[in-house]
Amino acid sequence: MSEELKTETMADFEKELEASLKRIRKGDQLTGTVISVEEEKIRLDLKYFAEGLIYKEELSSDPNYDLLASVQPGDEITALVIQSDDGEGHVVLSRKEISDLEAWDNLKSLLEERTICNVKIEKAVKGGVVTYLNGIRGFIPASKLAADYVEDLQVYEGKTIEVTVITADEETRKLILSGKEPALMKRNEETKQKIAKCQVGAVMEGTVDSIKDYGAFINLNNGLSGLLHISQISSQRIKHPGAVLKEGQTVTVKILALNDNKISLSMKAVEADEEAVDVGFDYQEEGTAATGLSALLKELKF
Repeated sequence: MSEELKTETMADFEKELEASLKRIRKGDQLTGTVISVEEEKIRLDLKYFAEGLIYKEELSSDPNYDLLASVQPGDEITALVIQSDDGEGHVVLSRKEISDLEAWDNLKSLLEERTICNVKIEKAVKGGVVTYLNGIRGFIPASKLAADYVEDLQVYEGKTIEVTVITADEETRKLILSGKEPALMKRNEETKQKIAKCQVGAVMEGTVDSIKDYGAFINLNNGLSGLLHISQISSQRIKHPGAVLKEGQTVTVKILALNDNKISLSMKAVEADEEAVDVGFDYQEEGTAATGLSALLKELKF
């Protein structure tokens, strides 16, 4: 018998037979292959006589979810049946519940590993801002939004910032994020790099930022801040830094030490260096310089 006239067996129709016998019910979990992606829905091949449909709102709870960018033909998607027949011969499914379960598992991992993620701020609310991470609504308290406290939360609406997960409670659906932690990490790293370029003994100008009982903090011209201890303000003993300094005043300081990303400064050392120069050299009107000792010896009579 030729191959063209070969009798077809039941094995040739096994997949079709299995599909015809399959009964799909609401709540079933099915895995299908994406056939097409449209702006508001995707179509799935469920290996069934009816195609599957998942509408955009059933794919993610994130209002910024981009369906066309997130799903491609050929992708495999697991979802739950919410309608076995929509009246037009389609099985309607929802991915949100399964997505949420997977999202919370991922959020717990992000929490444990202190992973830094990017999120877009959705809107400002009382006490903080709202955003979405892995499709889950998250809250960032105002005190955790940036390295410094933010007064006007609305300026952050629409901005994308780096965050870490600090609370991920699936039972209460409580997701708390922090922008402060990565912001401080970034600031400390930048400070570390700047300090690495500084040298002990360097003299530079700065501005008095704040005055404390124990000294003053100086904002240096290189963008760093250092401590000018009360004992390093003047060669004369003073009771309080405010006796010599005032906020906003420009001062010349010398770097005494660089320890643990902290800069120790001195005005007294600059003063001592200037005195050493004055004593060490005697400038004549002709422009010549003689040592202070030589000048003194000339005045002595033997």
